[in-house]
Amino acid sequence: MKRQIYIETTIPSVYHETRTDALTVARREWTRQWWDQRPPFYEYVTSEFVIAELEEGSFPHQSSALAFARAMPRLSFTTDIELIVDAYISHKVMPANSDGDAMHLAIASYYKCEFLVTWNCRHLANANKFEHIRRINGRLGLFVPTLVTPLEMSGRGVES
Repeated sequence: MKRQIYIETTIPSVYHETRTDALTVARREWTRQWWDQRPPFYEYVTSEFVIAELEEGSFPHQSSALAFARAMPRLSFTTDIELIVDAYISHKVMPANSDGDAMHLAIASYYKCEFLVTWNCRHLANANKFEHIRRINGRLGLFVPTLVTPLEMSGRGVES
């Protein structure tokens, strides 16, 4: 069985982003390079919550981002995941207004995904939060996915 990599909402969104500011262009290029050369020995998965987040509002690349996400297998929601989200919020792993971020982390943790790939560096791929996430997942008896950006997954540094 292939190890799973959970693809969070920012990945299909950034892959199809059209803004031209320097940071957005760099993230888009890093995302595309990683995705287009991703190793075949992983299974790339997402969830219905990614689809729901991409369906919100209206933005120029929405249909492409949705098609990107819909092409991946989706991990199912369970009531256990809902309880994990509640625990994350009550233990302040995620702020109460970031239940979507808590949901992605809960799904990736529950299904023992090797990695959670995201550009959300505030609540997910944040080295300052990792120890708190690890501690709470340990208390809950959950696997701790490695929380990374596509740049980190590509094995390339910014200077490359």
